[in-house]
Amino acid sequence: MVLVTAKAIALAGHDVPFSRWSPIAFLWDDAAIVLAFAAIAEATAEVAMHAEPKMSARSSRSAVTCLYAALALYIALNVPVTRVLSTPLTWAMWRAARGPLSDSILQYATWDTVLPTMIVVALAIGLPLAFKGGGRPHHGRPEGLRYSFLTAVLIGFVVLGPYAARRVDTRGLERNAWTAIATTAMPRALARAPDDRWTATGFEQTAGTELVQFRGAGAGRHLVMVSLESTAAQYLGLYGATRDVMPNLTALANHAIVFDHAYAAYPESIKGLFSILCSAYPALNRPAESYADAPCASIADVLGRRGYRTALFHSGRFGYLGMESIVRRRGYDVLEDAGDIGGQHESSFGVDEPSTVARILKWIDTLSASDRFFITYLPIAGHHPYETPEPGPIPERSDIDRYGNALHYSDAALGALIHGLRARGLEEHTLWVIFGDHGEAFGQHDGNYGHTFQIFDENVHVPFIVAAPGLITRQIRSVQVVSLIDTSPTLLDAIGEPAPDVYQGRSMLEGPPRMAFFFADYSLGLLGLRDGRFKMIYELDSGRARLYDVERDPREMTDLSTQHIERAAWYARDLRHWSAAQDLRLAAAR
Repeated sequence: MVLVTAKAIALAGHDVPFSRWSPIAFLWDDAAIVLAFAAIAEATAEVAMHAEPKMSARSSRSAVTCLYAALALYIALNVPVTRVLSTPLTWAMWRAARGPLSDSILQYATWDTVLPTMIVVALAIGLPLAFKGGGRPHHGRPEGLRYSFLTAVLIGFVVLGPYAARRVDTRGLERNAWTAIATTAMPRALARAPDDRWTATGFEQTAGTELVQFRGAGAGRHLVMVSLESTAAQYLGLYGATRDVMPNLTALANHAIVFDHAYAAYPESIKGLFSILCSAYPALNRPAESYADAPCASIADVLGRRGYRTALFHSGRFGYLGMESIVRRRGYDVLEDAGDIGGQHESSFGVDEPSTVARILKWIDTLSASDRFFITYLPIAGHHPYETPEPGPIPERSDIDRYGNALHYSDAALGALIHGLRARGLEEHTLWVIFGDHGEAFGQHDGNYGHTFQIFDENVHVPFIVAAPGLITRQIRSVQVVSLIDTSPTLLDAIGEPAPDVYQGRSMLEGPPRMAFFFADYSLGLLGLRDGRFKMIYELDSGRARLYDVERDPREMTDLSTQHIERAAWYARDLRHWSAAQDLRLAAAR
């Protein structure tokens, strides 16, 4: 009763499909937990019966009560999490729930989230008291028959559950708190052995924008790479949004190459940064710490060997989620985070952007006139809880308004950096590469909030511009599909330097159209790709596929997988090959 009540509260307000299979599909995980608990309780009671009666009976009851309390309390704590994020806490979520996210976590400590937990806790306490004195059921008595019948029903749910889940799109909501943590702590099996067939599309593509004239055109320029935190393309005026929250980015893009279809490889900052610096895909279910020894010819290391002074400035903290493993020993002469920079305003996540920009400009001033530099700037403005030290231009009625103000604040810092270089006479001697590290969702799809759990366009479609004032004299829109793993080879190509052979990406300035791959593993194992006008999302655990024509259906509402069966099957096979290849590539490096 506790589990069913918790599931009902967690699912309330979500778009839950109804069919005759729905009760089994959504409750079979709960049935498995009940059977497991009953088996432990029975075994404990049997042990007690053959031991010294009084003490052993009391001890067995205490042990079962403690187990029940632990099971019920954890279930209760996960009810508000599931209501907000459409998933119970997973192994990856527990790893991420550290100090830097305390401000985000505290924002959800409201009656809307506390009350459901209190209801389940009250039920968990009240039900044993209401049924106290019933004793253990005995076969041959009415309660024994009811006990046997209930057991048979639960076993039936568990047996039929996997079949029912294939017929009902549960989106992972069938999992309770315990099955979610257990299944995500185990490696997800990859369906097939890898090969290299995933590297090219199997379908005809439309030619992309011709950009070869810019290959090598930026030779001798300083390089500035800006990774905008949690910045999705669809919220920017540059990409058609009604309000322009980043006017400085828009102004810079008036003389830049703007890529309309750029995709993050992973909707989270840390492993996403690995894909950018190393031009390599991360792999499913591997923590950031495991990337310290991954094959990587970091863009900073490559440029450092070519005479550039290199520095990375991060408004957040390197200690978060294993970021140290991504940035240390990657060729940067200078690495500074919030602890080094200080700042006028601090949050649990980092320091204010003006302080970071001031630190960047101060470092530039220490260089000689003959020094070429490569700067990587990682702001944090844009990250939940979307706090800014000063009010923004948008009245804050909702999270998306606060997010818009956070992006505006981030843009102001970008503007200060642009003006700082201009004041130093460096404007026309600098090449900029600016992009969003991943997107941010606000319920465009049921239960899709934040960035880490899904791979819809609001999660992975990001802005990407290459600007070279004085060299690119107008805005050029490129419609080719590109990935953030193409960032480093593109930057090297723009200054006329060859890319290392180990790179998995390739320059956006040359070559035929390509596919972009991406995945998420914080909750469900989701693999995805963008190929021309088509986009595929594949659920690894269930094998369920969704195919969208994102040119005609940019909101990704109409699944076309049954209309394009051959294409969907090819994409699914390709995604499994790709995922397996990344897993083996990183495993071989360990």
